[in-house]
Amino acid sequence: MTTIADPKAPRPPKPRPARLTTRGNTELYGWVFMRASGVILVVLIFGHLFVNLVAGEGISAIDFGFVAGKWASPFWQIWDLLMLWLAMIHGTNGVRTIINDYAERDGVRLALKASLYLAFVVVVVLGTLVIFTFDPCPAGSPADLLPSFCTTA
Repeated sequence: MTTIADPKAPRPPKPRPARLTTRGNTELYGWVFMRASGVILVVLIFGHLFVNLVAGEGISAIDFGFVAGKWASPFWQIWDLLMLWLAMIHGTNGVRTIINDYAERDGVRLALKASLYLAFVVVVVLGTLVIFTFDPCPAGSPADLLPSFCTTA
């Protein structure tokens, strides 16, 4: 005789495939990084805003010459570089978490994360290049196109 299982009985859990490798503490490290980088970013951003808006002549003084003068100092280059890198890593990690939480299909998740990482690399590489290769007075430029603080040689 054949018996039919009780439809109200709980179903046995589906067997999960055995993991070949363990995930380790990657998510824990990401969580700790988000908290630490958030604190550091607050200091960097408020320092940036204070120097640019409060300590100087306010927003009216921020122009090409102001940025050129600031980036002439290695201190401000490193400050802005840290701000760029931390903000991009912090933001990318946050968006990665959102993608993992809300993208249900594996293909969509892979495409979104690939786009995110590509955007991250492009912005970080270009931003770093701008910070370290910025020259407000390039040699051989016409004098009428150079800022007033550049000396023509």
